[in-house]
Amino acid sequence: MTLDEKDEQVICALQGGFPISPRPYAELAERAGLSEDEFLARARRLKEGGAIRKVGAVLQHRKAGFKANVLIAWRVPSERTDEVCRKFSSHPRVSHCYDRNTAPDWPYNVYTMVHGQSREECESIANELASEAGITDRADRQMLYTVREWKKASLKYFIG
Repeated sequence: MTLDEKDEQVICALQGGFPISPRPYAELAERAGLSEDEFLARARRLKEGGAIRKVGAVLQHRKAGFKANVLIAWRVPSERTDEVCRKFSSHPRVSHCYDRNTAPDWPYNVYTMVHGQSREECESIANELASEAGITDRADRQMLYTVREWKKASLKYFIG
């Protein structure tokens, strides 16, 4: 899909803060210098064409009341990756699920981000995920808790 200047303006408007108003898309359209109808039509076309996957919130988990989060690195047999990732992705407390390459001294290939009220709750969710996926060996996961958050923001693909 080829993007023109107006498409980039739509993406710029969507990647910023979402207005809290009765007509947020009218405000975004104004930001992009387009009519609301043209803005919505372009946004739909970008979504249908795969350039935009979704429009969603970036949760500031601490401000939302979650006091702990953990990146869990899982060792999943390659033939089960799709199955296990589908199970993990369907869990309501998993915000991210990735399949990544391993390294010689790091055999973990699936990563999930879990949010909870405490480390104990995160551990409980990890145990639930492991049980659902049939991952019984505790060595098949590493719990990497956040120590300090340095940055949390949506990526800006186009700067308007």
